[in-house]
Amino acid sequence: MEDPLTAIIEIRDVRKRYDEGPPALDGLNLQVRAGEALAVLGPSGSGKSTLLNMIAGLDKPSEGAVTVDGLRVDRLGEAALARYRRERIGMVFQFFNLLDDLTAEDNVLLPAQLAGVPRARARARAAELLDQLGIARHARAFPGRLSGGERQRVAVARALMNRPPLLLADEPTGALDSASAADVRELLVDLNRNGQTILLVTHDTALAASSATRTIELMDGRISRDVQTVTR
Repeated sequence: MEDPLTAIIEIRDVRKRYDEGPPALDGLNLQVRAGEALAVLGPSGSGKSTLLNMIAGLDKPSEGAVTVDGLRVDRLGEAALARYRRERIGMVFQFFNLLDDLTAEDNVLLPAQLAGVPRARARARAAELLDQLGIARHARAFPGRLSGGERQRVAVARALMNRPPLLLADEPTGALDSASAADVRELLVDLNRNGQTILLVTHDTALAASSATRTIELMDGRISRDVQTVTR
């Protein structure tokens, strides 16, 4: 488990402009400590996706600093960014982003293969995750044969494959029915209880209320509300 006093994300005076209109992020400051589960809420256009992209290294600020797990992400070159995404973060998406022609197990193995992990060790890790997430029986199934909730569990297993200190989740329940969404909420709670730091961007207030230890709301690129919600 990460040291609970360690800041794993530090956003300092970040501004992002895409054109001559209002900035997507406007002098944003944010610190996320290891072991937190932070939910980011806000209406469309509030800056949620821009913030997530900054942390994922998919976009760079116009001004300010983005530090994740001790790395100035905004200063990394392409090779270092690719390594950062393999080793420091795991990402879960609304529509799963699984490869339909690969089995669940092979989808989970992909990050380890990209990182050059020996196959035997990678397969052992994949089996461990599939069992931990309750989908070991679906290891040989293709995504098209799985429910939405099962596919999202495979996606979470893939995101955790290389043991990243930070899990990023972008609307992880947005494409799910209510029963599957509840299943994913429970999964995120369990992961966080076991020490996983999570940042999730969502419109799902039920997800934020039940899964996050802290919630921030963005409005016009700034934090309008910052509330500690759950202590675990």
